[in-house]
Amino acid sequence: MTTGKKIYFASDVHLGAPALNNNLQREKLFVKWLNQVKEDAKAIYLMGDIFDFWFEYKRAVPRGFTRVLGKLAEICDSGIEVHFFTGNHDIWVFDYLPQELGIIVHHKEFRTEIEGKKFFLAHGDGLGPYDKGYKMLKKIFTNKFLQWCFARLHPNFAIGLALKWSSHSRLSDGKVEADQFRGTAKEWLVLFANDILKNEDFDYFVFGHRHWPSNIELDKGARYINTGDWISHFTYAVFDGANMELMNFEKPEA
Repeated sequence: MTTGKKIYFASDVHLGAPALNNNLQREKLFVKWLNQVKEDAKAIYLMGDIFDFWFEYKRAVPRGFTRVLGKLAEICDSGIEVHFFTGNHDIWVFDYLPQELGIIVHHKEFRTEIEGKKFFLAHGDGLGPYDKGYKMLKKIFTNKFLQWCFARLHPNFAIGLALKWSSHSRLSDGKVEADQFRGTAKEWLVLFANDILKNEDFDYFVFGHRHWPSNIELDKGARYINTGDWISHFTYAVFDGANMELMNFEKPEA
């Protein structure tokens, strides 16, 4: 890796979440973070659920997020790679971000090697045999015909319907995906990572989704990294070519 350059990972910003009343404040804070990390970033990996809802029509996208989108376009234009993993909230990202911003979009898990270290990267939703209820829901959301049907609805109605659905999520009562850490013997993503290690070797598994910042040793000396969220924790991970570290960014004023 170029001397002094780093790889950054962040997830679960949930921009535009109707259950939260500080969306603009959190968006400005996330842009502040992007401005900071772009100074020494070789690449930035956004690990899913950056938007609380996103659906791309052929000629329209959801209103808002102009600060974040503009900053990501600027970063991509400067030659820094930005990778975007679709999460369970922004699963309907298609070709707008790659074509307009230059972002590299991943709809599935991604295996890569950085400075001789092997990485397994994904948002984390629906991996392994554990979250069976969501697996069924994900099949519905990724069905091409049902996506086509949804796109036939007027955006005012369709996006309003989606935001109403989101307002009934666990965010609506101040909770997030991980109200508490379940322990390494019960955390699905930890179990999934150790299952993968039975057949493949990796140095790092990096996920979002659970909203619980974690840096846990796995089998074979691998590590499970969860980037946390930008709702309660305001955390991110950084890899300097040799080590991975979880970091805290500033929290918005109450």
